[in-house]
Amino acid sequence: MNGKEVVGISPSNAFRLIHPMHTVLVSCIDRNGKPNIITLAWAMPTSISPPLVAVSIAPRRHSHSLIQETKEFVVNIPTMEILDATFYCGRVSGRIHDKFKDAGLTPLPARKVKSPIIKECIAHLECMLHSQFQTGDHTIFVGEILEAYVNKECFTSAGYDLEKARMIFHLGGDDFATLQPKIFKPKL
Repeated sequence: MNGKEVVGISPSNAFRLIHPMHTVLVSCIDRNGKPNIITLAWAMPTSISPPLVAVSIAPRRHSHSLIQETKEFVVNIPTMEILDATFYCGRVSGRIHDKFKDAGLTPLPARKVKSPIIKECIAHLECMLHSQFQTGDHTIFVGEILEAYVNKECFTSAGYDLEKARMIFHLGGDDFATLQPKIFKPKL
């Protein structure tokens, strides 16, 4: 291929070829008001009108049952300043751990949903469940974005200020990166 040597990748590991992926913290809540957080790198916008975002979660995860139960969630955007907390929230189960307390994160009331936002994150997308479907060993939850907001100092009309918003990207396994604060534009 183009004179370059290639190496085969197992189909079950092929998803690594589309990494790095933007890492998010999804907060949700149970019927009794107990919040939880799950770290995900499998999140993406799916529609502008209506505004929809999808997250992919394995059924064995505690957050999976919470989102099915309450039909809502918040996509929170963490930065490198809370990398350790972000990593922690992806490694332990909310069934037996209070991830907010243990990770040192602060739950704050959301504007339109009962699930809390995470104070330490720079942006929040409050979602009501629009639809869900099974895709092999994961469920894709599609949320309709009811409210979205971002820390003013981290965002401009062109998007994130990469000097101030050092977002987390998952490379695979225990490896993460952030974007270089340099913008490149194609030559036309």
